[in-house]
Order: sequence, then C-alpha cells, then structure tokens
Amino acid sequence: MSGIASKLQHDRLKAQGIGSNAQAVKYLGQDFEALKRNCLECGQLFKDDCFEALPSSLGFKDLGPNSYKVRGITWQRPTELCSNPLFIHDGASRTDICQGALGDCWLLAAIASLTLNKQVLARVVPPGQSFEEDYAGIFHFQFWQFGEWVDVVVDDRLPTKDGELLFVHSAEGSEFWSALLEKAYAKLNGCYEALSGGSTTEGFEDFTGGIAETHELRKAGPHLFKIIQKALSRGSLLGCSIDITSSADSEAITSQKLVKGHAYSVTGAEQVEYEGQMLKLIRIRNPWGQVEWTGAWSDGSAEWRYISDEDRDRLRNRSEDGEFWMAFSEFLRQYSRVEICNLTPDALTDDEYQKWALSKFEGNWRRGSTAGGCQNYRNTFWTNPQFVIKLDEEDDDPDDDEFGCTFLVGLIQKNRRRMRKMGEDMHTIGFAIYEASGQRNIHLNRNFFLRHATKARSETFINLREVCNRFCLPPGEYLIVPSTFEPHKNGDFCVRVFSEKQADFQELDDPVESHVEEIEITEDDVDDRFRSLFGQLAGHDCEISAFELRRILNRVVPRRDDIKTNGFGLETCRNMVNLLDKDGSGKLGLVEFKILWTKIEKYLNLYRDKDVDKSGCMSSTEMRAVVEEAGFSLNNALHQIVVARYSDPNLTIDFDNFVGCLIRLETLFNTFKTLDKDGSGEIELTFLEWLNVTLL
Repeated sequence: MSGIASKLQHDRLKAQGIGSNAQAVKYLGQDFEALKRNCLECGQLFKDDCFEALPSSLGFKDLGPNSYKVRGITWQRPTELCSNPLFIHDGASRTDICQGALGDCWLLAAIASLTLNKQVLARVVPPGQSFEEDYAGIFHFQFWQFGEWVDVVVDDRLPTKDGELLFVHSAEGSEFWSALLEKAYAKLNGCYEALSGGSTTEGFEDFTGGIAETHELRKAGPHLFKIIQKALSRGSLLGCSIDITSSADSEAITSQKLVKGHAYSVTGAEQVEYEGQMLKLIRIRNPWGQVEWTGAWSDGSAEWRYISDEDRDRLRNRSEDGEFWMAFSEFLRQYSRVEICNLTPDALTDDEYQKWALSKFEGNWRRGSTAGGCQNYRNTFWTNPQFVIKLDEEDDDPDDDEFGCTFLVGLIQKNRRRMRKMGEDMHTIGFAIYEASGQRNIHLNRNFFLRHATKARSETFINLREVCNRFCLPPGEYLIVPSTFEPHKNGDFCVRVFSEKQADFQELDDPVESHVEEIEITEDDVDDRFRSLFGQLAGHDCEISAFELRRILNRVVPRRDDIKTNGFGLETCRNMVNLLDKDGSGKLGLVEFKILWTKIEKYLNLYRDKDVDKSGCMSSTEMRAVVEEAGFSLNNALHQIVVARYSDPNLTIDFDNFVGCLIRLETLFNTFKTLDKDGSGEIELTFLEWLNVTLL
C-alpha cells in the first residue's frame, strides 16, 4: 500500500511541475543550497555521505574493493591537486574532456557534444559554481532520468593515482567541471564502474532529455546527410563509432589514425565545391583531444588547396585538438554508425532552431498483468500497455518524394544500469505499430491483434536501454505497443514520440467502472428447501457468521473436481459477509445468504467457462477477461494490483482468491458509490472515516 501511495504522491508532484529542468527532483533528497549554506556556516568542506570516498563508490567487479586496480587510489580535492583549480575557465569546450582509466568514451563523446550548445550545457551544469566565491567543496549537476530531471549533489573529492585524476580530466589539468560531472553521473548510476561500456545516445539523452536514434552506415538511407544537417540545425547532439570484431580491436588505432570501438562526436556537416562538383564533408572529434584522421581532408591534407578561400577559411582547422574533417563518402566506409540525439522543444529557446513536437508517457510491465511479451506470444501480447498517436499534418519539406508524417518513437527502459550492481541487466525490448483508425478509446483485446497486421515496428528487439526508430507514415491514427521480447518480465519504461508536426498522443486504457447487476431477492423468493437448509446451517441465532460460512463452503467446494482449491480462507469469508451485511451485525440472515449463494453459483460458472485450458485454476491472463465478464472495467494499474494481490507465484488464481477478488471489487465500488452522494466521482474522508473504510 505504501508503494502505491508513493506513486500517487509522485504523480501529484509531477502535475505541479516537479521534475522539469526548472524544478528538478532533489536526488536522494539532498538540497544543494541548504547543504552548501550549512557547510559555509560551519566552516567545513562538504563530505557526501550518500556517495562516500570509498572503494564501493568506484565499482563492484573490475573496480571492486578487492580488485588490484583500486590499489593506490586516493581521493583528493582539486585544491589539493593544483594551486589554482578552476571549475570552468573561459567557457566549457570540447578540449576540457579527456578520457581516463574508465571505459566511458561513450559518455565523454556525449559531454563533448554538449559543449557545442551553451544553452543545453547550462541545464546540466548550473552556472555560478566555482572554487573561489563561497567555495564549500560541494557542486551539483542536473540529469534527465526517464521523464524527469534530477539534481545530483557531489563533494569534490575525486579518485586519483600518483597525484593525477584517475578518470576524466581537462587537457591542462586545472579545470574540473568535467571530472565533477562524471562523478555526479557515477553517483546517479551507483558507482564509476557502472559507466563502463555504453552508447553515446544514453549520455546524449541524460544530458538533454532528448530522443536518440541510431543509423547503421552500412545500410545508410539516401537522406542521411540531409538528416544529419537537419539535426545539427535543430541543435541536436551527434556521435559516431567504428565496430570492433574482437576484444583485441578495442581502441585499436588504424593506419589512418581512427580508433576502433571508440565513441566520437559529430560536430559539423557542410558541402564545398571540389573539382567542379559539390562534395559532402563531415566534421568529427575524438574525445581524447588528440589522435586525428590522417586521410583525405585531414588537417594537413592537399585537398584543402583545391577549394575556395572562403570555404577553406570557414572550415579548416590546423590544431591538434582531436577534431577533423573527412569526406562523407569516406565516413560511410570507415565508420559503422551515427547516433543523433534530437532535443526537446524546451531545450531550445533560440528561434534559429527548428523544433520537434514532443509527446511522452510513462508505463510499466508487470508479470502476469501487463508484461505480455512480443507478438510471438499471441495469448498475452494484447495485455501490454497500448498508446495511440494521431498524425494529421504532412511534413513541410519532405525528403524527395517521401510524403507523409515523420516521427520518431523511442522506448526506454528505466534504471537498468543502476541495477547492474545487483546482477540485473537490460531486458530485450521493442515495439509494434498498428493502424488504429476508427478504434474506440479502450484497451484493445486479443481479437484486434489476430485480425490486424503491423504497419511498422522497431527495427529489432534488443537488450539496450532504448530502442528508437524513425518512421514516415500517411496521416492517420496509429497504435504503439511497447513490450519486452518474452512475457512476464517486470520493468518500467518511458515511451516518447517526436513528430515534425503537433500530434495527439494518449494511452489506451479501459475506464474504471462497475456494471455488476444487483441481485434482488425478497424473503418470499426463497424456496422452502433453501429455507430449511439455512435453518440447519445457521443454528439458534438464525444468522451465519464468517466462521460458519467458511465451514459451510469448505464442506461443498472441495468435493468438486473441476476446480482446484485448498478451501476458502477466513478473509474471503469475512469479505463476503461485509459485502451483504446490511445491519452491521457481522452476520448474514436468510435473504443475505441466499443472495450470496446466488453470487457464488454465478462465480463458479464464470470460473469454469473462462478456464480455457481446463486446469482447474485461473491464469492471470484468463482472470483479466473474467473480471470484465463479471461486470468490472479496470485499467492497467488495477489489473496489476489484482495479480499482485490474488495470484500465487505461478501466476494462477485459485477459486478462493477468485471469489475474494470479485467480492472485494464489488464492496469497494459499492462503498465509494454510497459515499459519493452527488455523483461527482470524488469523496472526502476524515482520517477516522478513512480507517473505517479501509479496515472493512
């Protein structure tokens, strides 16, 4: 119950704007301003007890407490490493980021791209921080995490070896914003080692809140150069890399000084006139800050002599800063993929940038209720969360003859990197898209998916943090179904759609309603045989308590061979009495017992009819259909609660829990309806009234 309350509170705060970049969530409840003020008042430098200067903050395996790699590592503040440390000197630039002993070049490539957009950088690295005015050994950074921004506080004790920073550092060694940013990101993900290995797109998204797409260059589409140019004009962040064929290839340097298995930033795309034709060039940066391409269009190559002085002055750069140009055709041959992070509209206040329209929803997969797996699993696929997008307007500037509505769909799974410490890894995820014109605004059932083929889908199901693809479809309504590959995998996700034009986007979910028919029976309707039976069962007080009801039902139910049950529990029997007890005696009279008996017979018929495999038990998927047949319409969140509350570890529901669930639902709906006197859909309870209702 407390978990549900926490989620409701989280949703309410979100509705108030908490979680935006302007009102970031305080990570682990740490308030930067309050902590800094306290340190200044006490005259002490901040020590972060939530991410301590201990081996556990370094890692869990290769950098774990018992690893030889952590020997000799000490934690030192920048004031101990140099005489005049600077947070940022003369603006943050790409040369401030040099890789250390951690395999997080993917992250550094993302940070390097971040420096190209000062407005976006200021969202991640709040201005006004320094080692001079009001220095207290505390800094903070803001990251996007699955739909909301979080503010992460760190102290400035950094891991060092032999007096040098162990991980990311600036070229000249006296600038520390990038090292502290890396530390804050390590804290957010559990430790430094959790950052080892990843995709540049992950860093892109966490620094911007944008949506990242990947283009495999061996099968690059004809519009890729235009997509790259368009992305740069939208302020997007771009990265690229070269695949490795073996572990020996990792960070191996080719004869023309390209590094395999290494993340680069893409910083420009231009066309120049060369030998009478327009030639496409692309600019790339190595986050090492050195080791540059030596082939055609490199800093010292002859090709620069044969273009106009204007183009040469505009593009050429002779410094050894890790940045270089190459022909786009050569880029397609040498590199394996390019990754583009498209920014959200709120990240771009400058009118010079074109902006995407953004739609997003958070959701979850829960074993037995909303984790239906991919289309291969036809009996459960329909139970996955469903979203519909309405595309009305075609693009203004279609690529060649590709008319339609361009949009990106990104499915991101939450918190999986942080769970690596616990031995968890990424789920294999993907999504399918169906044409959904004319469908009602309800969760679509199995029959829809048996009759309709997909209109589009994610390129693959893969165990990455995010799956993202670009589509161009005719105007219309489309259903997006995100899923794990296999069913019954618990996970939280965020699905986002970036569209060139404004689009309506909403979750398809059933309304929460009850259509249970009230059983109307008077004393005259009770036949003599039932009246006589009741007299024998009820005893001298002519009423049946929960204890007596349990004894009665457990004489009858175990005799049946078409249902599996260990008999009725006392809690279910109490719920049945509570539903029908009109006078508050805690017991059932003749008419009340007759109504209950009629309900149980109805439930028994339902149970047998919907037990498709005749197992004698109700599977969680069958239960979803039965709840509807019984007269209840529940949304995904409530179906999850039903499974969590009433199923066993094998996701089956026996007859006792089946009846208990339906009785409890009817009681809750009836109670709310009684209290909702004006039919507004809202009730107000005092604390005591709340306890009375929930303890019922």
